[in-house]
Amino acid sequence: MILRRIGRFLVYLFFLGSIAMAVLATVIYLRIEPQLPSIEVLREVQLQEPLRIFSRDRRILAEFGDKRRTPVKIDEVPQTLIHAFLAAEDDHFFDHSGIDVPGLMSAAVELVLTGKKRRGASTITMQVARNFFLSPEKTYTRKIKEILLAMKIEREMSKEEILALYLNKIYLGQRSYGVAAAAKVYYGKTLSELTLAETAMIAGLPKAPSRYNPIINPERALIRRDHIIRRMEQLGYITQEEYQMARAEPVTAELHRPNVSADARYV
Repeated sequence: MILRRIGRFLVYLFFLGSIAMAVLATVIYLRIEPQLPSIEVLREVQLQEPLRIFSRDRRILAEFGDKRRTPVKIDEVPQTLIHAFLAAEDDHFFDHSGIDVPGLMSAAVELVLTGKKRRGASTITMQVARNFFLSPEKTYTRKIKEILLAMKIEREMSKEEILALYLNKIYLGQRSYGVAAAAKVYYGKTLSELTLAETAMIAGLPKAPSRYNPIINPERALIRRDHIIRRMEQLGYITQEEYQMARAEPVTAELHRPNVSADARYV
């Protein structure tokens, strides 16, 4: 009898808690949603590129600018590279509507129990929202805006459009922004020329571009790279044989500066 009463009380408590959470979420949404920027800005965004000066025969004379970036269309990005980033950052990207609910719940529980945030729960869409619209400050208000913006982006843009924005915007260390620039900076290659191991190395950079930088911290970068290759194999993106071959590949990254092909110092 006592156990039945306790059970009823817990069910009642859970019911009241659910209602309270729903009311709180509604209040937060109604208060913050009008402050969110228009997603239409993303359709017209112009990504900053360095100034490149060419000769009449299209040889590069000089390159100026703090950011190295070469925007690419999503159909120009190899599927292997997309799979590497999904394995590293958001393997449910094509299934969720902007937020990873289980991941957010897990991170929230961990924060409550330990008082520390050890794991990230940001999806690729949430990272796009943060990189284009929000400041890097770590506050609950910014996180709520990030979640709401991500959901808004998912409603108004296709997955391919979101992924293209992410892969061209993301900072990957050594002044490189976007995957095409990173391929040039670390390997002196185009995206289609990258090996599986090189692709996984670049995909490991968004989490911490300095900590996992293959030029500055090759040991840490190698651990991160091998973790991503393993995830790709577990998710069915690559075969066991491809996994073994990529794991065996040494770290070959080195800093490649802009390839000036003509001497025009006096110009």
